[in-house]
Amino acid sequence: TAHYDLARFGMEVFRASPRQADIMIVAGRVSQKMAPVLRQVYDQMMEPKWVISMGVCASSGGMFNNYAIVQGVDQIVPVDVYAPGCPPTPETLIHAIETLHQLIEDGEIMRRRASNGAGANLHIQEIPAGVTTPVVLGRQ
Repeated sequence: TAHYDLARFGMEVFRASPRQADIMIVAGRVSQKMAPVLRQVYDQMMEPKWVISMGVCASSGGMFNNYAIVQGVDQIVPVDVYAPGCPPTPETLIHAIETLHQLIEDGEIMRRRASNGAGANLHIQEIPAGVTTPVVLGRQ
């Protein structure tokens, strides 16, 4: 629906190549075999680049500790924003993207990255389904 359309934020262009992308959204569990491929895709992205970990499975490996699953995507790539939920609601993902955009505009994300030595490591609140998310993009 139009409510969940990211084109209203100017994000309607899909980039098939990592070299043209500036944000990586990791959703779901990452296997040990997939970890090097994920890192390679991240390394192919041009700077500046940002990472959102979408959901509990991407953030912590899911509810079961398994030898074949990476226990958190932050062990592979630096994560800037963690979007909670199992699965996260569309509102939560939009809130994560808006939060990331605001951190970039304020310059706060680079300060957080420098202090952490990795990603900005920002955890946001889950937005329940049906709750209208405030649009903060372009705020002065």
